Amino acid sequence: MGKYRNCVFVVVYKKNDDETKYLLLKRKLHWRGWEFPKGGVEKGESLLNAVKREVFEETGLHPIKIKKFNIKGKYNYKKMLSDRKGIIGQRYTLFSAEVRDNKKIKLDTKEHSGYKWFDFKKAIEKLTWENQKKCLALVDLYINGA
Repeated sequence: MGKYRNCVFVVVYKKNDDETKYLLLKRKLHWRGWEFPKGGVEKGESLLNAVKREVFEETGLHPIKIKKFNIKGKYNYKKMLSDRKGIIGQRYTLFSAEVRDNKKIKLDTKEHSGYKWFDFKKAIEKLTWENQKKCLALVDLYINGA
């Protein structure tokens, strides 16, 4: 029996005119595919500070607006990870983070090999995991309505 690592899922977006674009990162560490920024909550760290830190570490961006959603979930890793001994999966809380449209991405190349901004339809197609697709749909509903 193992433990779950507490983490935050962060749907990062930017708005210009009537268009919303979502930032997806191309994962290369532990598995391959598209995801939004996410990461573990450090000991003694608040969820809000974890969101700010993870978004900055993975993208170089500073959120201008953060919203916490009443959405939590958990998932198991497909395999044991050598850098996470005794951890069998992650328990997450969903957040959205708006960033400025004109800021340049500074990718954390240890975890990700690339990034792209997508509209909702393309982003939902690109995301790898079902739980992330559901999270994106909830955030999009919040931002853009029905």
